[in-house]
Amino acid sequence: MQKTGKAAKKVTVSIDGRPVTVPEGTTILEAARQAGVKIPTLCHHTDLKPRATCRLCVVEVKGQRRFQTACNTPVADGSEILTNSKAIREARKTILELLLADHPQDCLKCVRNQNCELQKLANEYQIREVAFERSEKDLPLENTNPSIVRDMNKCVKCGRCVEVCQEVQQVAAINTANRSVDFGVSTAYGESLADSPCVYCGQCIAVCPVGALTEKDDTARVWEALDNPELHVVVQTAPAVRVALGEEFGWAPGTISTGKMVAALRRLGFAKVFDTNFTADLTIIEEGNELLQRIKEGGVLPMITSCSPGWINYIEKFYPELLPHVSTCKSPQQMFGALAKTYYPEKAGIPAEKIFVVSIMPCTAKKYECTRPEMQSSGYQDVDVVLTTRELARMIKQAGIDVEALSEEEYDAPLGISTGAAVIFGASGGVMEAALRTVYEVVTGQELKDVDFKEVRGLTGIKEATVDLAGTKVKIAVANGLANAKVLLEKIKAGQCAYHFIEIMCCPGGCIGGGGQPLGTTVAIKEKRLEATYDIDRGLKLRKSHENPAVKTLYEEFLEKPLGHKSHELLHTVYSKRKY
Repeated sequence: MQKTGKAAKKVTVSIDGRPVTVPEGTTILEAARQAGVKIPTLCHHTDLKPRATCRLCVVEVKGQRRFQTACNTPVADGSEILTNSKAIREARKTILELLLADHPQDCLKCVRNQNCELQKLANEYQIREVAFERSEKDLPLENTNPSIVRDMNKCVKCGRCVEVCQEVQQVAAINTANRSVDFGVSTAYGESLADSPCVYCGQCIAVCPVGALTEKDDTARVWEALDNPELHVVVQTAPAVRVALGEEFGWAPGTISTGKMVAALRRLGFAKVFDTNFTADLTIIEEGNELLQRIKEGGVLPMITSCSPGWINYIEKFYPELLPHVSTCKSPQQMFGALAKTYYPEKAGIPAEKIFVVSIMPCTAKKYECTRPEMQSSGYQDVDVVLTTRELARMIKQAGIDVEALSEEEYDAPLGISTGAAVIFGASGGVMEAALRTVYEVVTGQELKDVDFKEVRGLTGIKEATVDLAGTKVKIAVANGLANAKVLLEKIKAGQCAYHFIEIMCCPGGCIGGGGQPLGTTVAIKEKRLEATYDIDRGLKLRKSHENPAVKTLYEEFLEKPLGHKSHELLHTVYSKRKY
């Protein structure tokens, strides 16, 4: 990896006959990219540690007897590197042929067709035949959980999924197993994901280069509901979807697609298009009041947010003794579902049993969340189906909708009215910032002039701050990614945590980097989505959750008051220890 010190020594190397000067410690792969030379990779991912397992990035270094892997070999001053010699091209083609001989080659039926890194490389190297004998593994498809499908017949053994699960998330649900031709990726004892520590975050899917790991596709269930004239099908869209969906149609990362997305959803046939941001605002009212209640009445502190279902799965499995610290609030998705089958039927004059609720989420863990038995406070399953951002894009394409040509449209009222505070839920630190905007005014009784709490923004793993609420110092922390969450949880266990309020998001970067977002996500792409999220917030007239007029009406007509009897019945829940 490249050294980052200001005084890093510079070295000059020759890449395909052209001199390149880079900081000492730069890998051959990075140096080549700076020189405008593309070296193919399969196991390498920009945001993960190099593993050098696929060997596709081999290069010739003058004076070295063997080919060197470019992804993990640092350049040496004065070295001469060849990336495109005849021997290198033949070696890479042979490696690809060996990979394809061990692959099902069912591209036309694969969800990753035309978005598969192996397929793309095979095309670039013009592989039309495979010289090696095919190896048919015929491993069983794992499709027994609500969120993730594993097809190990397609696994190319790159190790990316293991790296993200072991190092980035530190869940260790999967690992490498066996040796030689039996080498592969497995859960402990070959159990299903449902019987493993897996939290269904989908980060393994996000880094998989092929179709070995995918989300469970629920689009057929949604089409069936839309085609059923007896059902009134409504949809809610999460805040992070609107800054990522456009990537599925070739738009630049961070393009805001809200209006066109709403229009496309109407073209698909949804009776009403609502916004999860409505219940994100509602979450802030309930969660903010819960925090103040805990502070005033000596409740369990620090209080930790409960919006991220992957995070909830994690604490239930790994730190169940700390569950009293978790807010009792349901996630915005589940609050919406409860209201869509209680409050909305009253307003619309439609029987609750006729209403079918679909969620569009950046998250694979949401698929599991909606099936949890405690998520039926409406008397029905509150949310019927969850689709990822990727699944929505597939439906739009299947329907032949030209998203670019659509005029922008608005969400339906009342469950489509929201504020800027709700939009930033999609970014790490957003829930905390939204809560602070409301809690400040509730506590001080004064208008908050500067609503931007920039100290909790960004992709840093753990962020800390102290906020002065009319003389009361409230210490806060924000963590994204479960490895970072673990750091804070260990502090709480050790009695070394003086925070009042902690936000935890399961996925690195928050929901903008969710496991259901467009594939190919990197830190650079997350930053673009982050910028877009705050651009939306800045452009809205209302930027504080408690100013949402539709939420005010909801309390007046239906819920009565925050933390009241009906609120607890519909919007709150209790989480419990789960074994694996």
